[in-house]
Amino acid sequence: MQLGRALLHALHNAGISVLYQDREMKTVWARNMRPPWVSDTGVSDTGGDSILPHAQAERIGAAKRNVVASGNPEHLELSIPADDGVRWFQIWVDADHNDGGAVQGVVTTMVETTEQKRREQTLKTLLREVSHRSKNLLAIIQSIATQTSRYSDTLSDFLTRFRGRLQSLASSQDLVTSSNWRGAALRELVSGQVGRYGADPVRSLRFRGANPYLNPNAALHIGLAMHELAVNSVSYGALSRADGFVEVTADLTAASAGETALSLTWAEAIGANDNQPSEKRFGSVALERVVPASLNGTAKLEISGDRLEYHLVVPRGNFETD
Repeated sequence: MQLGRALLHALHNAGISVLYQDREMKTVWARNMRPPWVSDTGVSDTGGDSILPHAQAERIGAAKRNVVASGNPEHLELSIPADDGVRWFQIWVDADHNDGGAVQGVVTTMVETTEQKRREQTLKTLLREVSHRSKNLLAIIQSIATQTSRYSDTLSDFLTRFRGRLQSLASSQDLVTSSNWRGAALRELVSGQVGRYGADPVRSLRFRGANPYLNPNAALHIGLAMHELAVNSVSYGALSRADGFVEVTADLTAASAGETALSLTWAEAIGANDNQPSEKRFGSVALERVVPASLNGTAKLEISGDRLEYHLVVPRGNFETD
């Protein structure tokens, strides 16, 4: 009796339902029966099969008949429609043999696995998302490698620039990953890219305006643009001087069809000795072509007199403001 009470507690705590039926599928006893196996009036003579949708009831009934006929156990997974979606169950049907070995009844054990099934489905969705984003990231890296080699004179020059760009992507990717793949805040992204080159963002970066949340693709590409601008500034511009600083302004402006666009501007003063290279380099190609094309936006890099300005406009699909 103590063992029986203990087993009943175990069944209840584990959410396991057990049903015993004779060869004619009449219920002999049932323990811990819960919906959908019972109705408001309790367990039916057929053990609740009649309560289920026809297709599911027929699957269980067929399994029980097979067990009675063969004496071999059956196992099946069942999905049952519910008000909040679908409930999943693992069901085992075992034969109860008498002393002579004949089947005198069947024992049906039912365990709900809905939460486990939902976790598995969520995991599969996440794995597909990771695979998709990994392919996108590899495509970006391949493009960077190709373009960097095109504008590098030596292997050493290529490696130096390529490593810097990979580290920039890794920095942006860290922000994306820490947000559970939601993306990254613009201010944090810009500050991180400027701070990677030894500059103190508190002193060397003046950020004004909106701080939208960029989606993962926008975070990676805008991060790459900020990297190119920061490298250029450290090498030739304002950040090459102890008292130099850059200004980044983010405005949300009205665009076509009544949507909002992000207008991002990087501006810095360049002195007389800040000799910007005159030839096209990957940095300017990335800023004016690669980044805006990847975001369905537009961009312009302007160097005139003692000032450098970069303007990037991207549509609403790349960010959110809430």
